[in-house]
Amino acid sequence: MIDVAIIGPTGGTHVASSLARGARDAGLHCATIETDAAFGTGPLQRLAWHLFDKYPLRLRPFLAGVKDRIATDRPKVLLVLGGAPMTGADLRAIGAGGVRCAHFSTDDPFNPRNGSRRLRASLPVYDVVFTPRRSTIEDLAQLGCADVRYMPFAFDPALFHPPHEPGPLGPDVLFVGGGDADRAAFFTDFLRHGPPPALVGGLWDRYPALRPYWLGTKAPQDLQRLTAQAAVNICLVRRANRDGHVMRSFEIPAIGGFMLAEDTQEHRDLFGPDGACLRYFSGPEEAGRLAHWALAHPQERVRMARALHDRITRGGHTYGDRIKTILAALA
Repeated sequence: MIDVAIIGPTGGTHVASSLARGARDAGLHCATIETDAAFGTGPLQRLAWHLFDKYPLRLRPFLAGVKDRIATDRPKVLLVLGGAPMTGADLRAIGAGGVRCAHFSTDDPFNPRNGSRRLRASLPVYDVVFTPRRSTIEDLAQLGCADVRYMPFAFDPALFHPPHEPGPLGPDVLFVGGGDADRAAFFTDFLRHGPPPALVGGLWDRYPALRPYWLGTKAPQDLQRLTAQAAVNICLVRRANRDGHVMRSFEIPAIGGFMLAEDTQEHRDLFGPDGACLRYFSGPEEAGRLAHWALAHPQERVRMARALHDRITRGGHTYGDRIKTILAALA
């Protein structure tokens, strides 16, 4: 028997791998089940994704494999992440065997880009649904979820920590994240008011005006290096996900970077008032102005970055802390 089985995409900065590391560091027995096996490749899978509500072509074999793993590993808790393809019927069968089931909604299940009818139909079956966005709590309750709890993202200390040796100076302004349309509009306007940004992540090459600033996608160790070397790290939420914070909200402080964060209530709950350990902005013009201010005040940048690092690393915000929260809720 093991303590927890985690279903989700693994590797890189994926949350499933970070939660599994946190569990093992805490002395728990943990297994991960990769979701890639549920999805086919090539044009047929892309067609099924777009036309048939994100249907995974290998769903049945995948679910059979999950049930075999559950029977073999006998976890006390099954934790399913994001849009991992589980069905309500299969969750009921697993729960009938004495396994407690939890879901961590890493993306907004009501966002058409991420959610599906299958996913939303399965959510009320879970014993507990955890969400990192307060904006979805009422929607999840109305969907029929009996126990919905707010649980923020966190950081993985194996991936995100200050570099062992300081490197050369990096970009003046760094943003890491996908090139959603609202983010592209933000940085198109930011260019008129602030220093040139370095953009890391997918989809930025779709925007001709921003393509010259795109650095491509990067491995975790490169993200760590760039974040530490950047003078200013911008933290934007994803509006399509109704976010109040994002994974970078924790990763930047854990690495020791200076952060300009979008002004949200969740950010203020996490980091306190403006100027204590970071600066807040409400739009691209203000972000540009604050980026210029930060470049002109290096001592303030260093002071706030240290305070921000201390606040997050001493505050119970690792994925090991989060897995303990999940297991305690299901005990």
